[in-house]
Amino acid sequence: MHPILASRRRLLLYLLAWIPILALLSVVVWASGAAASLIDTAAVLAPACGIYAFACLSPWYIARVRPLRLSDLTGLVTTYAGASLAGGLLLVGSARLGAAAMDKPAPPWPLLFGMGALLYLLSVGSHYTAVAVAAAHDAERRAAEARTLVREAELHVLRMQLNPHFLFNSLHSISALATLDGARAREMCLRLADFLRSSMGLGNRESISLRDELALVRSYLDVEQVQFGERLRVESEIDPDCDGCAVPALLLQPLVENAVKHGIAGMVEGGSIRLAAHRVAAGVSITLENAFDSETPARGSMGLGLAHVRRRLQVRYGAEAAFDAGPHGGLYRVVLRFPCESV
Repeated sequence: MHPILASRRRLLLYLLAWIPILALLSVVVWASGAAASLIDTAAVLAPACGIYAFACLSPWYIARVRPLRLSDLTGLVTTYAGASLAGGLLLVGSARLGAAAMDKPAPPWPLLFGMGALLYLLSVGSHYTAVAVAAAHDAERRAAEARTLVREAELHVLRMQLNPHFLFNSLHSISALATLDGARAREMCLRLADFLRSSMGLGNRESISLRDELALVRSYLDVEQVQFGERLRVESEIDPDCDGCAVPALLLQPLVENAVKHGIAGMVEGGSIRLAAHRVAAGVSITLENAFDSETPARGSMGLGLAHVRRRLQVRYGAEAAFDAGPHGGLYRVVLRFPCESV
């Protein structure tokens, strides 16, 4: 629906804007030698202008489906030339019918026809301008939304990094190792510090290379692997051609966190996490698989993490991105596909 027709207030303002147009049209027609007085001319043209006001809304629908393009310029000129001629005829016909109904002299049709065609072309120009402005505002809104989502993701990851439960488990593992293997405990401290430092640094950037993203993922898994020991096994298959592809910063972190907390942690015998990245025709494909207990109910935070990643891909890449998650062959699989862009 046309934005003007969708609101009574806008429709009223639009019709009020036609009053000066009616006055100008009446004066021009009357001054050109019309047989009727100025008041009679205005009375005849008023209903015609009311009808024509709605006809001048039609370019909005065409502008939405046929934007201005050089390749389609000839077709657009032909379309609107015909439409403006039809508009002129509509204004003339409406005025003549109104004059006959009021028993008033009909205004001279050549001038009225020309002004009707001109008004329609002005409406075409204003509608294309409005569509262009709306598109610019929409693009700006999407960009702002993308920036907001990125910032929310950064805050989410920072909260995760400082999550008392995560830090408690890490420090507890370090404490246990300190009495058994001091060198390993020291290594655990270094890994935890490296992970926190890297994640905080990368979280301030909008896009990073897949190489850096995977390095952060490995750093996180190194920390978790000390806690879970042999229960957490990590496999990776990364195509070197994917290393330079840009990804939204910290995109994979929530997925890996879900795989550990809602997959491996729920299994007594533990399991494997497999991460693969390959170049495909449309860009890059990333697959994350993890063992999980199908009888363990999923917690709400898992769905929120997946929805957040899906939304970030949608805002960043639109229809060019794909996201799929769910059980597959006894494993939980998440697949992401998006264009490969340079950092």
